Amino acid sequence: MLDPKKLEELAKQIAGAVPPGVRNMAEEAEGRIKHVLQSQLSKLDLVTREEFDVQSQVLIRTREKLELMEARLAALEQSKKEK
Repeated sequence: MLDPKKLEELAKQIAGAVPPGVRNMAEEAEGRIKHVLQSQLSKLDLVTREEFDVQSQVLIRTREKLELMEARLAALEQSKKEK
């Protein structure tokens, strides 16, 4: 999930873009914007960079094991054909 501080910063930036005549509603608007952003971003099913990196490493190890198993299988098949 996104960092709550970054989310709050983004909400403040959007609220800061509100015209000066509407500044008195900025806090309320900021709260609503923050809520909408959280709601929409939660639907995206995001992962953290750390989770992504961990899964990448798992995938690399799995590929290495698969390549070893494929080589062993090919060697077994070859020895079976030779008999």
